[in-house]
Amino acid sequence: MSRIKQRFSELKQQDRKALIPYITAGDPAPEHTVGFMHALVDAGADIIELGVPFSDPMADGPVIQKACERALKQGTRLVDLFDMITTFRQTDTTTPIVLMGYLNPIERIGYQSFAEQAARAGVDGVLIVDMPPEEAEDIGPLLKSHQLDAIFLVAPTTSHERAATICAHGEGYLYYVSLKGVTGAATLNADDVAEHLAPLREMTDLPLCVGFGIRDGVTAAEVSKVADGVIVGSALVSRIAASTEIPETIAGQLKTVLSEMRTAMDA
Repeated sequence: MSRIKQRFSELKQQDRKALIPYITAGDPAPEHTVGFMHALVDAGADIIELGVPFSDPMADGPVIQKACERALKQGTRLVDLFDMITTFRQTDTTTPIVLMGYLNPIERIGYQSFAEQAARAGVDGVLIVDMPPEEAEDIGPLLKSHQLDAIFLVAPTTSHERAATICAHGEGYLYYVSLKGVTGAATLNADDVAEHLAPLREMTDLPLCVGFGIRDGVTAAEVSKVADGVIVGSALVSRIAASTEIPETIAGQLKTVLSEMRTAMDA
């Protein structure tokens, strides 16, 4: 059983929902990322989404765009993420890790090399924002052969037919984008999310995890009532952005934000 599937199985037995934080690797500098990952786990993270820095993150808002810029300015490359994850795995062998990013950096090192290095480092899943299932015929089999879950996005505007196609190809969990627009968007309505998740539950047994618009314990708790997992990114990355000059304080701030969400979700 994969680490992702194992984690959701454990959470179901405990009647709890997954808390999935996102941070951009290499932000504000590569040497801090592994420490941040451990801090997130200490604060209650069930799965970690680790962002691959990219120069044109089209689905992301200003907060994560600037995080990518900071990481790239520090020279962070995709292959550096494999080293970070290898180091993280020296002391944490159970927390699932999902790489989230765009296709271009993967194409640069080659699909075969990417799959091999990701699996060797201890990656569990891959979410490539600009790779729909229809275009995954080359990389998809490689991911599967290396036991890497291919995770896909579903949006409020996704048609029923297309959602069925995505569900048929997805693994690990389904990432439901709760809002139209980019990451960091403002208003989230849990009732609206529940309405959109209902037909998806009829299409797939995959856990349904909701991202975009999760910013505090209140929104995390509301969404966790209707979803299997809550994904939070901009609320954490903005804390990193505010403290780039004092990076030694960031891990504590990330723990504070995530602990509040964990407590609210478990209440």
